[in-house]
Amino acid sequence: MSEENNNVSRRTALKGIAAGVGASLPVLNQNVLANDHEHQHGQHGTGAKTAPAKAAAPKFFKADQMALIATISELIIPTDEHSKGAIAAEVPQFIDLMISESSAETRKLWTDGLAAVDKMADGGFNKAAKDRQVAVLTEISKNEMKPSTLEERFFKAIKNMTIDGYYTSRIGIHDELQYKGNTYLKEFKGCTHPEHQS
Repeated sequence: MSEENNNVSRRTALKGIAAGVGASLPVLNQNVLANDHEHQHGQHGTGAKTAPAKAAAPKFFKADQMALIATISELIIPTDEHSKGAIAAEVPQFIDLMISESSAETRKLWTDGLAAVDKMADGGFNKAAKDRQVAVLTEISKNEMKPSTLEERFFKAIKNMTIDGYYTSRIGIHDELQYKGNTYLKEFKGCTHPEHQS
């Protein structure tokens, strides 16, 4: 992959996925995954800060597994200057709900995958330095199109679920994609591309 491709912005890549391009996300380079923006609570775009709401008890995962899911999902879609990331969008809770209603095989992939990723970080993923976390995710994302190991299959699953959860949340739809809903148009100009003009 060229240096130019490695510098594709996370927002551009995610918008491509959300639009149905179906290409592999280039968010797995160290520049993007190592995003150090702090997560802030409260309404995005306002000065008001509110205390975080008390999280409901997980439906399937244990507390340490939820913490690991939160860390990984936030590395995949971190908070940036444009919008909040996966944690603020409640992606971990979305994942917990979806897996709680999944088959035993899917549940096993997630529990075994979380344990495997945790072990790869030597002493625990959440205790590792951010550059080590990024290195682990970068390694297990290399064969994303044809995952074969447990870690690779798990990474593909958590990345896809993170994207699904994020883009079905208020933050993903309204803050990130800036969807305005159905709006009244005074005039419809049609296609403005010169090559389509008669």
